[in-house]
Amino acid sequence: MSKFLNEFKEFALRGNVLDLAVGVIIGGAFQGVVNSLVQDIISPIIGLFANQDFSNLVINIGDVQIKYGSFITAIINFIIMAFVIFLIVKSMNKLASLGKHEEVATEAEPTTKVCPYCCSEIPISATRCPNCTSELK
Repeated sequence: MSKFLNEFKEFALRGNVLDLAVGVIIGGAFQGVVNSLVQDIISPIIGLFANQDFSNLVINIGDVQIKYGSFITAIINFIIMAFVIFLIVKSMNKLASLGKHEEVATEAEPTTKVCPYCCSEIPISATRCPNCTSELK
């Protein structure tokens, strides 16, 4: 049992687990902000075009209410969250790449040339073509 607890302690105190926990907590807080943005600002603006409260859009089938307005609100929440996370990851990758210098690819020196008489490929240091025996300049 002691070995199990030590392994768990080692796992829980890794930097990755702590970073993940902080990310989940910040994500939960950010979700509240996005929910408020969609429900309190975006949905009423869309509701102006539908002439009713967007989040209260329902279809009644018998005694059952299908709240498709709430579903559409959840989709808008997801799109906004995904877009913001995309922007954050993109900006973090850009910041991470600022410190790195890209190596400029240098072209390798040519090792061969083409004989002007027979058009065969020959070593660059050759003074006579081995194929047509022409003297090269």
